[in-house]
Amino acid sequence: MLNDPLTPPALFKALADDTRARICALLVDSPELCVCELTGALALSQPKISRHLASLRKLNVLMDERRGQWVYYRLHPDLPAWAGEVVRQAAHSQPGWLEAERARLAGAAATCCEPPTRR
Repeated sequence: MLNDPLTPPALFKALADDTRARICALLVDSPELCVCELTGALALSQPKISRHLASLRKLNVLMDERRGQWVYYRLHPDLPAWAGEVVRQAAHSQPGWLEAERARLAGAAATCCEPPTRR
């Protein structure tokens, strides 16, 4: 259960930022994404992505899980139904809105967060 209830103004303020809106929208179609996958998909620096992720995590829109040196993000499972619906509707609102980001994400090998292979 979330500690502080998410309010519509707080969610809309968070999604008013293009980067945060795109992060949430990409997570609608992916169960989870690593920071390195998000930096590649959005073509932004890791510090910038991490700053936006921290903001969304603070609002309990996203949750994270550390696995070794990598951190994976997903939409918070306790996100209120109305908030999840807003994010889902926004993610699929305009054909082509995230076309480039989805293509970069699909084409990425995400080798940064894969465990090293043993020889």
